[in-house]
Amino acid sequence: MYLCMQYVAGDILTLGGFKEGYVGYTNKGINIIEQGTSPESPVCQGYIVPPFVNSHIHVGDAFIRQQHKLIPHDLQTTVEPPDGLKHQWLAQASSNEIITGMQWTIQEMKRHHINWFCDFREGGIAGVSLLSQALQSNQINSVILGRPTGLSYHKKEIENLLYQTAGIGISSISNWDYSELEKLARFVHYKKKLFALHASEGIHEDIDLILNLHPDFLVHMNQATAADLEQVAAENIPIVLCPRSNHYFGLQPNYQLLKHTTITLLLGTDNTMIVSPDMLAEIRFIQSQTNLFSIEELLNMITYQPRKALNLDDFIPALNFPRSCIVLDYQSLEPLMEI
Repeated sequence: MYLCMQYVAGDILTLGGFKEGYVGYTNKGINIIEQGTSPESPVCQGYIVPPFVNSHIHVGDAFIRQQHKLIPHDLQTTVEPPDGLKHQWLAQASSNEIITGMQWTIQEMKRHHINWFCDFREGGIAGVSLLSQALQSNQINSVILGRPTGLSYHKKEIENLLYQTAGIGISSISNWDYSELEKLARFVHYKKKLFALHASEGIHEDIDLILNLHPDFLVHMNQATAADLEQVAAENIPIVLCPRSNHYFGLQPNYQLLKHTTITLLLGTDNTMIVSPDMLAEIRFIQSQTNLFSIEELLNMITYQPRKALNLDDFIPALNFPRSCIVLDYQSLEPLMEI
């Protein structure tokens, strides 16, 4: 059996930041992670990072991009439940169309070195079932957050959803009767599952009402004020940014405010009907908009920080490193190889 050790070298992204060193591996995976000089000439050199996590995506939208539909640049018209165009198209699509689109997106994610994704799955139990079918023949890890079929709390429906998912991911407080949302959040927390929501995406929403639901993480927060972000930081709640999808709708996170908080930032690609699920494209897009974040900070947003926020466990205990890694070119960030 082929067990010859080979090496890649460069700047290894560890839980403690970048460390110059090398990774030794065989055809069975990673065996050594060390600082210093590689004992043999490395196969390649660059940033050595864990596989990526897409912290927010709607994989069910993919068939819409496949069909090249004309998608308005207006957020409310396009995605707001229950009557946004996206929801109309989902209702009209066949199960086969949706599953095929999901499988296509899952393959895209794998090509882009994404090992985990967190999906806000519309459509109640039926929507979760479609994604489960799409995942059957695909080796990728998922955190599925379900969503009730309507905008109200029904205990039995939520019980069934939580039995099949990691938790609940809703649209926003603006779409719900708040008392219904309180009952939903309370029950999800009682079941010790994840509860997350879109917040202050296109309009500013009351941060006190949002935080009273005790979310595990928030998505977007484009319209958040400095005071809002201070409260989120005090509660130690991560925020998932989706820059390319936001840009399509004329929106942008306030990078200046976010940089000067202690909030844990994650990255997601959001609407697959609009953008491809490519985490490095999100990083490059942020770099085109601002120079506030270092490459270490940006790579952490798609590697270690989401692993902690989503309670993911794919580490080799003895090495305190995920079971595989990617080597990225220093200049272009293009992947050179994956181990």
